[in-house]
Amino acid sequence: MAVVVGGGPTARQYIDAARALGANEGELDQIGIDTTRLNARLLLAGLDEDLAAPSVPTDYESAASALHRDQVVVMGGVVPAQTTDAVAAALAEYVDADRLVFATSVPGVFDADPNEDPDAERYDTISTGALVNLIAGGESLGSAGSNAPIDLLAAKVLDRSKMTAAVVEGTDPNVVERAVTDDQIDGTWIRPDDE
Repeated sequence: MAVVVGGGPTARQYIDAARALGANEGELDQIGIDTTRLNARLLLAGLDEDLAAPSVPTDYESAASALHRDQVVVMGGVVPAQTTDAVAAALAEYVDADRLVFATSVPGVFDADPNEDPDAERYDTISTGALVNLIAGGESLGSAGSNAPIDLLAAKVLDRSKMTAAVVEGTDPNVVERAVTDDQIDGTWIRPDDE
């Protein structure tokens, strides 16, 4: 099992402060990556040391090596201009994962922003191609709380790899656990176009 941790509000605070100080986008990306890796270290500290890899991998090859040793991998960002959504999708593709679960701040993928449209309906299932089109067609669809809780690059990785993924609301550990272990989820399945 691998867990890819995002930066969350802490990263946004650091990025906003650095932007106010005049940092460029590359520097801001690195601050975000560093924050995700710090969050990953925090999660790693809470795991049984016999179960988890001893450090946070900084690339896919190191993560795959730890997974092949049957260690739980916890990682954050990898390179600038790539979100942890994309890292999770790329890692899942790299290791040919059985399942990818995006535990986000929203309970699935919606046809409209549920925070702005009270009639927004959640998809039970959406194809990877339709998800790519939905995200590419929206202006704020990749932002927190939007109807596309993963970014365009992650969706494109899912599409090219023909990978199945689930999107669930991640604040309830029981919902996340069911998404990892069961075929019945409280969220949205993202499936390859030919499925």
